[in-house]
Amino acid sequence: MRPDPVSPGQRLPRAGGDSNSALHDRVFRSLRGKIMHGGLVPGEALTLRGLGAEFGVSMTPAREAVRRLVAEGALTLSASGRVSTPELSNERIEELAAIRALLEPELASRAMPRAHMALIERLETINHAVADSISQHSAQGYIRTNLEFHRTLYLRAQAPAMLAIAETVWLQLGPTMAKLYGRLNRTEPPRGHQLIIAALKAGDEPGLRLAIRTDVTQGLRMLLG
Repeated sequence: MRPDPVSPGQRLPRAGGDSNSALHDRVFRSLRGKIMHGGLVPGEALTLRGLGAEFGVSMTPAREAVRRLVAEGALTLSASGRVSTPELSNERIEELAAIRALLEPELASRAMPRAHMALIERLETINHAVADSISQHSAQGYIRTNLEFHRTLYLRAQAPAMLAIAETVWLQLGPTMAKLYGRLNRTEPPRGHQLIIAALKAGDEPGLRLAIRTDVTQGLRMLLG
């Protein structure tokens, strides 16, 4: 089936009324989460008609959601109007990994003064959910709970602009992370999570930075070559 054309320069009708706006926001958030959590493979084509059927909406909310996701780099739009998930080059993966290595240790460092025992216990609970996803061989479950682990910590940084940038990087890496999961063949949670929790308990800021940097880049290196 050929994708419905969406011309890059085409002026598209705006969703009219609160109901259409709510519909397009629902499609945007649901599709954004699906992409971020590895629900689509790299290079997978999408159609407005298919999205409308999947989410039970007309093509207008689907079109608006696609436009927003293209702007975030979660989807690509070709000159012919083909919409698909990005197929990242080695150079692009390396760039996004470098952004994570720079940004996320800073978020963790800013979060550390507010990382009280309740937060550490919450992180340990999430890490059990990561282990459950691995035992169930669920790539999407693993990616979702892994990102929840990091987001829960970074929210304590009280740096919303920095966290928004991190989430945009996660979004662009979503399909690639699903591809990576198949190569990792994990049988237990990432060791980096335990090192992160240990550093938080010890108040070891340099150790926390190192644990975060290692955790967010180690797996991606397996895709380079």
